[in-house]
Amino acid sequence: MKKIIYSLSLIAFGFSGIAQNKVLSEELQIKMASQAAPEEDRDAVTVYGYDENGNVVLLRKGTNNLTCLADNPNGKGISVSCYNSKLDDFMARGRELRAEGKDMMTLRETRKKEVENGSLKMPDAPSMLYVVSGKEENLNHETGEIKNSKIRYVIYTPFATTESTGMPDKPHKPGMPWLMDPGTHRAHIMITPADN
Repeated sequence: MKKIIYSLSLIAFGFSGIAQNKVLSEELQIKMASQAAPEEDRDAVTVYGYDENGNVVLLRKGTNNLTCLADNPNGKGISVSCYNSKLDDFMARGRELRAEGKDMMTLRETRKKEVENGSLKMPDAPSMLYVVSGKEENLNHETGEIKNSKIRYVIYTPFATTESTGMPDKPHKPGMPWLMDPGTHRAHIMITPADN
């Protein structure tokens, strides 16, 4: 029995060590997250990342209007993003709700109610979000660069409609802009460049 308990303890500690090793260094998280920002803005962005317990923490306070989020070590693949600071409240609230274990539908409904009752503010002008994604095996652990990554551009325009923008609610060609969630607080223009 002691051997079984000892073996199980070794396995548990082994898995714990693997999970902790998934969290990258602060320096690497900052390098990776900053890649989502336009090149000329990267040195001045605010960056949030993850600690060894999986909590979102401030890694660097920036001086410009962009906030970047490092890759979630528990997510599939690599995904980093940067967004206009006018979206800070909206994005931070989403992180809070996810940390509480809320599913995506509950998260959306909660933020919708909070926008409607005025407790959660949305930007009063179009606000940019950049998302860079790729495969884990394409990550350079020295430079933080992600080979063969893809970028997606998202412009939040709360309550915009297909009528007010002239945009369709789905893309008709690869790479064309379209309006997702029209008429809602989370209405946003999606632009995903077509693969070459």
